[in-house]
Amino acid sequence: MNLFEKIFNYQIMSRLDEAGSFALTSQERTWLKMMLEHAASADAFTPDTRNKLNQLLHDEVSTEIRAIIMEKAKSKERQVYHPLLRALRRILMVNHGIRITYRIKHGGVKANQSGFPYKLEYNMVKREWYLLWYSTRGRSLMSTKLHNIVDVEGTELAIERVAELKRLLHQLLETRKQQAIIQVVPHYNEELSRILYAFSCFEKSVSYDETGAQYRIHVSYLADESEFLLSKIRFLGLRVRVSEGEYLKVRMRESASRALNRYGIPASESSS
Repeated sequence: MNLFEKIFNYQIMSRLDEAGSFALTSQERTWLKMMLEHAASADAFTPDTRNKLNQLLHDEVSTEIRAIIMEKAKSKERQVYHPLLRALRRILMVNHGIRITYRIKHGGVKANQSGFPYKLEYNMVKREWYLLWYSTRGRSLMSTKLHNIVDVEGTELAIERVAELKRLLHQLLETRKQQAIIQVVPHYNEELSRILYAFSCFEKSVSYDETGAQYRIHVSYLADESEFLLSKIRFLGLRVRVSEGEYLKVRMRESASRALNRYGIPASESSS
């Protein structure tokens, strides 16, 4: 593509952006039409939006691929899109508080608990949606599975109260944050983009040591995210090593020792 084509394309995209429009490829339109046929689309869109999309895609050629795809056996997967997501997103967008009723772990229900929502989070390991929120009664940060929520509604808060709760949440999250430094083994420097993609779920920065030609990834994570971070480190195998972060080092040594013992190899023998 020459320079003039790039400028022309940029001008078109800028005009579309100014008009609040965007271009879709034929593959994207076909994919969207197929997704609208999924049962979860009734929860993902309001009836008006869903009808409008169906009308716009009425003349689109339907490509039914599910009939020609064979899936191997897998564990039962919960619905990826939860009916409460849309309502909770709106509450978050307008900075409202919440009044929530939810089921607790060992049975029973906690009703009409007041709080302030922080964010919605999808746990890739458990394949569950969670609502992170601050309980104004218990003065603590809560994490509640969406399928455990019986009822939730938004409550209006004064601007000053919203600012105060956001400040409290920020302080709580900062105290729970932990830091780790993960070194990229120089032999795998060419795979840096792939390695960084593995840590895309975390806050991170990268530094480079010219003398040792070594990249260091500085990762910030919450305490309850440590096992998920460890799964990413194990996935990368020989490409990385933990240089700072005592808990992560101990857990990696434990898992390595268990793996060696499975084959009757003492950890001391493998290190020699």
